[in-house]
Amino acid sequence: MIKLSDAEWKIATKLWENGSMTITELTKCLKDETGWSKNSIITLLKRMEEKEAVYYVQQEKAKLFYPKIDRTEAELEETTSFLDKIYSGNVGLMISNLIKSNKLTKDDIEELQKLLEEK
Repeated sequence: MIKLSDAEWKIATKLWENGSMTITELTKCLKDETGWSKNSIITLLKRMEEKEAVYYVQQEKAKLFYPKIDRTEAELEETTSFLDKIYSGNVGLMISNLIKSNKLTKDDIEELQKLLEEK
């Protein structure tokens, strides 16, 4: 299981959305949201390479980075980890807490009902 930090998730998300990106493209894309410098992006990408979460292909002028992990698998692993950590694996408790917090919209509730009916 590959565990990504919050910062690494931001980079992975951009790579999943775009397929591949250079360091310059990632820096430009994330600058307003994070304020990260090019050096910060490079450091994060090196960590992600070590975790085997990304890989690159050397182009003529720049490295082109690609996600090496599947988004759906990463999301499922993260969800399971969160559920185990916070709710001891109890999905019902998580949903109960969401309902009690009044964070679910009518559309969210309808979507949940539809998913449960399909299952």
